[in-house]
Amino acid sequence: MSKTKLDRGEIYVFIQAVLLIALFFGPTDLFGKPAAIYYPLWLLGRAFFYLGLGIALWAAISLGPNLTPMPKPKQNGELIQTGLYKLVRHPIYFGVILLSFGWAATLQSWYTLAVAIALLIFFDIKSRKEEEWLLEKFPDYKTYQQRTKKLIPLIY
Repeated sequence: MSKTKLDRGEIYVFIQAVLLIALFFGPTDLFGKPAAIYYPLWLLGRAFFYLGLGIALWAAISLGPNLTPMPKPKQNGELIQTGLYKLVRHPIYFGVILLSFGWAATLQSWYTLAVAIALLIFFDIKSRKEEEWLLEKFPDYKTYQQRTKKLIPLIY
């Protein structure tokens, strides 16, 4: 891979894809036994899954032409601070985290819970690099960081 491609964050996109494939297409149980499903947790998981999917899609649509699969912002992009971006700096990541934990609650397996936790940690790491690039590109990003949580509204 050329230096230019690595400079846009392709490795983060690759790792994210691997984790999402592991979440949705990996084993439902590492020990080969189906889990006993606790129905209230299954319902909560479904609600989180669809809520997270809706948040991620809404956030992606809100970015409009600024949307890119790469963590490095587009050269001609602008900083969005309205809508979901007023509540959390990375609402797409928040949505995917929410749907991942919803999927884990739906399947109720240790494997999917471990992958959901790995995705949460990964998005924290990925967002750090992304924010380095955003600080370079947008002078008022520092102020935005100070008033808006990073990954989970009102919490973190």
